[in-house]
Amino acid sequence: MSEGHEAAASRPAPNLLELRGRVALVTGAGQGVGAETARYLAAHGAKVAVNDVVAARAEEVVGEIAEAGGTAAAAPGDVTDFGQVSEMVDAAAARLGPIDVLVNNAGNAGADTAVLTGRPFWEKDPAEWEPFLRVNLYGALNCHRAVIPQMIAAGKGGRLITVISDAGRVGEPGLEAYSAAKAGAAGLTRALARSLGRHGITANNVAIAATRTPATAAAFDNEELAKQILRGYMIRRFGEPSDAAALITFLASPAAGWITGQTYPVNGGFSVSQ
Repeated sequence: MSEGHEAAASRPAPNLLELRGRVALVTGAGQGVGAETARYLAAHGAKVAVNDVVAARAEEVVGEIAEAGGTAAAAPGDVTDFGQVSEMVDAAAARLGPIDVLVNNAGNAGADTAVLTGRPFWEKDPAEWEPFLRVNLYGALNCHRAVIPQMIAAGKGGRLITVISDAGRVGEPGLEAYSAAKAGAAGLTRALARSLGRHGITANNVAIAATRTPATAAAFDNEELAKQILRGYMIRRFGEPSDAAALITFLASPAAGWITGQTYPVNGGFSVSQ
């Protein structure tokens, strides 16, 4: 072996998931996938702004990150309100630095769980589907609009990652408005990928399926219902927040610098992407 090859072999491999020097904003990060993503990003060196509509939940995750040796700040606010989002982004940037990783994770119907009824779509009032559109589609629009100017001005590139659902890829009966909102958010991501590539900013979606979170735990703990759901999965277990957080961390990292405009299912084989 030549001296050059020996030197190369002795050098440690780079940490492709190194996020030191990055500032990430994770929405809906007070619990579930968002909280785990915030922990993962902080563990890899990012400073993390932890958003949640419930301030106490955001503060709790910030405390966990600090206890583990990371850097984080609470960024409470409602993603459906553009004014609140703008103030939240400015405050987070003043405290941590300009945001160059945005994870749009806030979803479901937000705080409005009263709309989760079992009636078919054609019997629902428009007021019942509005929360899904406000959180999943308008929330993503608001956060992108508030963060992108910072990314462009900083000139360091950036990462836009939106957590969607397989409902937005293949449709989900009974969740028509939710499916439509997630599909819309996915289309927004693809359009932004085309618009922002010249700035070195990537935009991708992570589509999750039946994942165990506080919102789903009660249903998944029902043994008969769990068996019924898991019949549609190649890997016969529910997803964990860490499954999604791992891929989100990869997409936020230098290792994913030439990946943009894509949707990556993290779904245990519920549906197959071509």
